[in-house]
Amino acid sequence: MSRLRKYTLIVVLLIVLGIGGFVAYAWRAAIAPIAPPQADSFDTTLVEQGRLVAAAGNCMECHTASGGTPYAGGHVMKTPFGEIISTNITPDPEHGIGQWSLAAFTRAMREGVARDGSHLYPAFPYTAFTKMSDEDIHAVYAYLMSRPAEPVSPPETDLPFPFNQRALVAGWNLLFLDKGVYQPDPAQDAEWNRGAYLVHGAAHCMACHSPRNALGAEKDGKHFLAGGDVDGWHAPALNADAPAAVPSTQEALFQYLRHGHTADQGTANGSMAPVIAHGTSVIPESDVRAIARYIASYTGEASPQAVEDARKAANDRAAEATRGLDTDGARIYAMTCVACHEAAPQGERFGAQQPLWLGSTLYLDKPDNLLRFVLEGVQAPADPSLGFMPPFKDYLSDAQLKSLTQYLRTELAGQPAWEGMDEAIERVRKGEANPMWLATGASNT
Repeated sequence: MSRLRKYTLIVVLLIVLGIGGFVAYAWRAAIAPIAPPQADSFDTTLVEQGRLVAAAGNCMECHTASGGTPYAGGHVMKTPFGEIISTNITPDPEHGIGQWSLAAFTRAMREGVARDGSHLYPAFPYTAFTKMSDEDIHAVYAYLMSRPAEPVSPPETDLPFPFNQRALVAGWNLLFLDKGVYQPDPAQDAEWNRGAYLVHGAAHCMACHSPRNALGAEKDGKHFLAGGDVDGWHAPALNADAPAAVPSTQEALFQYLRHGHTADQGTANGSMAPVIAHGTSVIPESDVRAIARYIASYTGEASPQAVEDARKAANDRAAEATRGLDTDGARIYAMTCVACHEAAPQGERFGAQQPLWLGSTLYLDKPDNLLRFVLEGVQAPADPSLGFMPPFKDYLSDAQLKSLTQYLRTELAGQPAWEGMDEAIERVRKGEANPMWLATGASNT
């Protein structure tokens, strides 16, 4: 046998062994189906605990199609790899998880593996749920199994090759899944640790508020809570780089999470509105305060004087900018925005529309959020009392939209003009996702 042929056979053998080894590693056995448990077989206290944990995790929002049946699946999540459609998690035995045992449910929550042994895409945030306690996972299982069974079959996720090969997720897990229940930090008190447990576990805040690498994994270390992109929205940084005219405080974070609005940071809209409407406005107040306490340890706590000084500076700058109407942007602002956001006395506006220059949207690195607010309006606020906003997509041309948003950015907020506005307007009008996700690079640290 020639040396070349020998080396070729060795390489082929190594490849075969490698493929075989990966297949063996990726394979997961199915867990035997069970008869759907009776709803009244679960302790009511456990079910109530599960309802609150599911609310903290915003399970209903992700597992409910637009206008669809709660928890019956069909919600479409846009990712750089294609559209992922959530599944039915009601106790329906055919279309839902009615035949799942607690062991099967726990494996899905901790490892991202379905009852039949198939791998779940990490758009389902099992990378966070693996940090949850056994008791909380059991409680969520009891709550879901106590809900009505809904015979709804949502469309199946169909990603392009090679992402449709679910076995490859096993390799992704090997790289990025950090298993293990959250362990309290002995150097911190109970409230801080409770907040950390919720943020890293059920609430999975970093799934939206941390950037991701080229393989879709959350970046950690210095990138933790540094801002991310989801469903065409940019979730702002929640660390020391949090964008705002007025620095946040622990109390402001609590008010925002509990009520969906603070005078200095603005109103929760977009993807954050349902998180508050069905989550942080529902769970115990002590848990919301714990989350605010933990996040504030990253944003920092501004002094009352620093808050007052920043608010005065922002208001003074805006007052100077709005004295004249000598640009197209200023004139469009006067015609479309002032009536709600400036002219009416506080308390007489249509909801909680505070002065635009105090909202965080104008201080982001990209204009996409502001463009979406202007074009789409606000149709589903975190609370109806916060007010609605009409869409302007059919009333403003691209040139007018650009003039308005750049005026808000540069004159009212005093920030550098956004670059790439024409491209941003085009992609937002088309409903395309902000490409910032992939622009973050492949490093995970």
